[in-house]
Amino acid sequence: MIKCHTPHTLAAFLSSLLQVSSLQSVSCGLDTPLPNVVIVYADDVGWGDLSCYGASKIETTNLDKLAADGVRFTDAHCTSSTCTPSRYGMLTGKYPFREGIRILPPNAPLIIPQDTYTLADLFKSQGYSTGVVGKWHLGLGDGGQAVNWNEAVMPGPIELGFDYSFLLPSTNDRVPCVYLENHHVVNLDDSDPLYVGSKPEGVEVTEYPNAKVTPEAMTYYKSTHGHNDTVIGGVGRIGHMWGGKSALWDDETMADVFVEKAEAFVKAKVDQQQPFFLYFASQDIHVPRMPHKRFHGKSGLGYRGDALLQLDYSVGAIQTILEKYGVKDNTMVIFSSDNGPVYNDGYADGSVVLTSTKEVDQGHDGSGPYRGGKYQIYEGGTRVPFIVSWPEKIIPGVSDELFSQIDLMASFGDFFNLDLSNIEALDSKAEWNALLGGERKFDKAILEESFFYDHKKRRPYWQIALRVGDWKYIEVYTKEKFVNYKGLKLKADDTMLFNLDSDLSESNNLSSSHPAKLAELSKLYDELVFNHE
Repeated sequence: MIKCHTPHTLAAFLSSLLQVSSLQSVSCGLDTPLPNVVIVYADDVGWGDLSCYGASKIETTNLDKLAADGVRFTDAHCTSSTCTPSRYGMLTGKYPFREGIRILPPNAPLIIPQDTYTLADLFKSQGYSTGVVGKWHLGLGDGGQAVNWNEAVMPGPIELGFDYSFLLPSTNDRVPCVYLENHHVVNLDDSDPLYVGSKPEGVEVTEYPNAKVTPEAMTYYKSTHGHNDTVIGGVGRIGHMWGGKSALWDDETMADVFVEKAEAFVKAKVDQQQPFFLYFASQDIHVPRMPHKRFHGKSGLGYRGDALLQLDYSVGAIQTILEKYGVKDNTMVIFSSDNGPVYNDGYADGSVVLTSTKEVDQGHDGSGPYRGGKYQIYEGGTRVPFIVSWPEKIIPGVSDELFSQIDLMASFGDFFNLDLSNIEALDSKAEWNALLGGERKFDKAILEESFFYDHKKRRPYWQIALRVGDWKYIEVYTKEKFVNYKGLKLKADDTMLFNLDSDLSESNNLSSSHPAKLAELSKLYDELVFNHE
């Protein structure tokens, strides 16, 4: 149950809640309108991918400007080193490992129960219009039967608090390769119905090449592993799809389509004089990297770098839209990523150069000084860019505070003076002051996870890390299922302990040499993971 404290005014709440720090100052009058909020969520963009975070081989001009006008966080984290779990955590305020959330296959049902109180619900409860544009990858349908893409596709974002949705339903390396607007596939021709996974016997629809049978159909670039089922646009995708030719997306115009839909949403809400929350989930720089031709060759870093420039363009376009409709100054824009960088992730797109220690992109290291990347529990997998801009309220600066995306839920709840019960936003902490560049209020401890299936050894590696200040404690599980927080603990197969102050690369495991610290963090870990009701 969500309860609102009374009496309540935005001005009274802000003046009582916020302690002014050296980095930020907030004040509002009674007539101050509620701020609009835009979350730009990138895909597979690492801490070191942006020039404002130290990248020297690429220039992300628009993101640099966003950072210069706002607060750039140096120690902010997603909840997982893979996409579906991170999105789940940010939108629900609940750690994904509690429900065993993993990367979803193409035809997966909606994994967020419809009665879950989401970030969109929170904004909607305060009179906001809510929209999502871009990559979803949290499943669609109720799971009782396969999604019928030729009828209303539901439940989905609309049933989770969003008033409007325009989706890449799964992800761009998976079928179906169509857009879904609200509940319906866009431009679908009834004479060529769409099927995913399997199709009825005897139905005549468009047939697409199977890359396992006709690899020569992959004309854009070849698959390297696992992305060799249905070929769409000259690229192999995960999963099987038939029909729906009239509805197929064009990969190279996808970023422009998302920007256009974002603008239409913003314009409508400005015209209606209604505050809005927009979750803009870019597909960049996830594979297959197929940026618009106007970006080809512009980065000098191959398709990955060109897609990064396209992402930077999208961020600039969002800022231009906000300025065009006169709401830029009173709009909070948050930019971040769902996990760290990855290079060779299924396609031979020419972005990988191997060094003796890690993959880098022609000398460009997307994880910056940190170890690892996507799929890994190390800092390079979960420490991501995090930029917050709100011209009317935030004084620009840099924050070294530990911050997790999972805390967005309770932090905005704090802003609106909402009391989130322990049923909703279970793991989210109210860190509004830190979000604006000030000091963290609660203990400096966050959890993050990684799941990777080793197909060669035929076993999963599920890792959960606890960060407390500069200390990082990791438990590694190789069981098929990790039992969640409801009281039953599996024994970890391995533990690791690092001190990031002296060992930024996480190369020196201190488990044996610091038994007291290991025991201290192990106890706290158990409390947070297994005993948190």
